[in-house]
Amino acid sequence: MKRTFSTALVIAATLVPASVFAQPAVVLSPNGFVPTTVTDPVTIRDEVLDHFQRSSYKISELARVMPAEKFSWAPGEGVMEVGEVYMHIARYNFMYLDQNLGIAPPDGFDYSDIESLRDKEQVREIHDMSVRHVVEQVGALAAEALDGETELYGRQVQGWAVLLQLVSHMNEHVGQSVAYARMNGIVPPWSN
Repeated sequence: MKRTFSTALVIAATLVPASVFAQPAVVLSPNGFVPTTVTDPVTIRDEVLDHFQRSSYKISELARVMPAEKFSWAPGEGVMEVGEVYMHIARYNFMYLDQNLGIAPPDGFDYSDIESLRDKEQVREIHDMSVRHVVEQVGALAAEALDGETELYGRQVQGWAVLLQLVSHMNEHVGQSVAYARMNGIVPPWSN
């Protein structure tokens, strides 16, 4: 079996056009992840906000179609419940802006204990409030704030990196929420 796999690799390599190997290499920053300099942070901000809004729409739609009694459902012991996932996302929407960009929640809203909420309407309302807050506040950030340094999980980053973390965090839980919905026989509305 090993010989067959090796032979297949040799054959595949000879069939790949030489131009594929002539492509310029991707150069990573010293930290190995993202460019260390962004030339137009406002463009990055707007692109990240677009992704944020698309992901937020998916969570809003899942929260809309998920039955109220399922907001306390979890796939197993010690795993986040449906409503907890939605509130976890909302909490971090407020928290990243507050703790990493210095943007306080609206009207002093206390997001510290919202993950315990399970009432469908209350969960949906707070999630929507967190989305509006991010869209309004991040949409108003100037290039200086996006380029400025801040701390994120113990490392110094530019402000726009917090926005990438915000979307990355949400998308992790979008996938989780889709799985929860499908486990409960609910097809995500956008996939119909």
